[in-house]
Amino acid sequence: MNPSAITPAQIRAGRGLLKWTQGVLASRAAVSVVTLNMIESDQVAPRARTLDAIRTVLEGEGIRFIGDASEGFGVMMRPGQGAQQGPKPGKTSRSMRAAE
Repeated sequence: MNPSAITPAQIRAGRGLLKWTQGVLASRAAVSVVTLNMIESDQVAPRARTLDAIRTVLEGEGIRFIGDASEGFGVMMRPGQGAQQGPKPGKTSRSMRAAE
């Protein structure tokens, strides 16, 4: 896997941490909702520039892509980041494992 590539599950998990719909992410990444849906459901092999646009938007909101093929892939949110809410008091970060 390309080190800069992200998985469909990571995209879904990143959206989940931000509490974004597909429409919000698609709009901010300048891709269609249909395209994003097909990427997230692993129905299409996305172009590198499309994944880069999605990655850039999510990382700009504090999402960090973690893991590797041997350990598994996931996402976490940097403390104090996120468009709609920051971390809960007493927490340093939130994370989700991307299930594949």
